[in-house]
Amino acid sequence: MREPKRGTVPPPKIGQIIGYSYLWSHEHDVGREEGIKDRPVAIVAAHRMTAEAIEVLVLPITHASPTPGGAVEIPPSVKRHLGLDDRQSWIVTTEANIFRWPGPDLRPISRSAQGPFVFGSLPADLFERVRQKILADLPKPVRRTE
Repeated sequence: MREPKRGTVPPPKIGQIIGYSYLWSHEHDVGREEGIKDRPVAIVAAHRMTAEAIEVLVLPITHASPTPGGAVEIPPSVKRHLGLDDRQSWIVTTEANIFRWPGPDLRPISRSAQGPFVFGSLPADLFERVRQKILADLPKPVRRTE
């Protein structure tokens, strides 16, 4: 997919849920460079490297039952608020992707008033639980290419 023009995409915000082509570590380990499935991900960190470059750390959201203790469940009320489906979902805290914003792996969503890639933002209390799990799990991110 073509990379969005940097000037047309707002800067990332910590706690946002965005559409993204997530590359799982097991896919990366076998040489894949593209994620198999587009999915929502949580922006958990952003670092301005230069005036033009921002690196973003994202965690995947999945319906698959995670390894015990390796994720934070998203409450149904938050899923409704974000416009996600009603199936049980988790934010995985044991792996991550890191990429230069906005990057070619952002995926548009059709129902967002906050921007073409943004579902919405996590409530502060849920984000804090995710942040604490990341600090405990210290995932090694898959670095995505541009």
